[in-house]
Amino acid sequence: MKKLLFGALVLSLMSSCNSDNLSNQEEASQSVSTSSGMAASKRACPSDIIREKALKNDPALRARFEANELQSEKFSRDLSMGKVLADGTIEIPVVFNVIYNTAAQNISNARIAEQIAILNADYAASNSDISKIPAEFKPAAAGNVKISFKLVATNRKQSPKTAWRSDLEEMKKATTGGINATDPTKNMNIWVVNSILNENSQPGTLGYAYYPEVAGLWYDGLVIGYQYIGKTGASAPFNLGRTTTHEVGHYLNLPHLWGSTDAGCQTDYSNDTPASPGANLGTPSYPLNRTCGGVSRSQMFMNYMDYVDDKAMFMFSANQKTRMQAVVAAAGPRAGLR
Repeated sequence: MKKLLFGALVLSLMSSCNSDNLSNQEEASQSVSTSSGMAASKRACPSDIIREKALKNDPALRARFEANELQSEKFSRDLSMGKVLADGTIEIPVVFNVIYNTAAQNISNARIAEQIAILNADYAASNSDISKIPAEFKPAAAGNVKISFKLVATNRKQSPKTAWRSDLEEMKKATTGGINATDPTKNMNIWVVNSILNENSQPGTLGYAYYPEVAGLWYDGLVIGYQYIGKTGASAPFNLGRTTTHEVGHYLNLPHLWGSTDAGCQTDYSNDTPASPGANLGTPSYPLNRTCGGVSRSQMFMNYMDYVDDKAMFMFSANQKTRMQAVVAAAGPRAGLR
């Protein structure tokens, strides 16, 4: 997507309402995750609305956001000039924190291992569906992102709660019935819960994650509904583990393809992803053309940072790879994970 001036982008981010529950795309699920076992039929995760609220309320976080973006741009420039060597894979330690109400929600070690394997395949471009990338987008494909994931611990806790609000973060505090993060400066924490509610106590959220400006803070990490972990026993159409792949993308500083607000047609800071007016849903047929600024463009809907069903997403772009590598680079905001 064509880059805009950084300053203008930040102002746009501050003044806009960001949400993975896009109202104009009707992202609120009609069939939602609850303790009764129903599962979401449409992808939804409020990572951006949570970020926007935090940036508005905390000038220090806003300063860290701006610094992260400047560091990412510098990393990209240095890489193109040969000043930074990108060889070698960074292995991120992962801690799963499973909070369940019923036995069925206490996902097995096998499902957790399956999810780690999915992450490693998706980020190494060794996923079995990588061959489905259309010829149009193959030159822009990331290939191996050179970021891998290793499970280092699994914590479990039974709770009487049947749902958890994303804005309260109670699942991340032992004092409110959750599980404290395991050193978020050195580990990527993933909380698995029975049902995620938005700030209006509405269900339908698959998962959400925090961007790198909160790196190391007590609430840093991902929250995923138990129905969407791994493949075995997961709920279709989000049963290939790609909800976690998508949320890890946010954790590593990737916005949605349409930008960080529901207005769409904004930058995602990657100039090799076509401009998009908003989320694509379900399982679109290629080619899919949509218009931004009066120009119709073929959509890279198979990118992990769109909203399509799990079986319809299977790639990152090269510029997205650079952004993620910048985050875990020695000077990056998540360097402690190395």
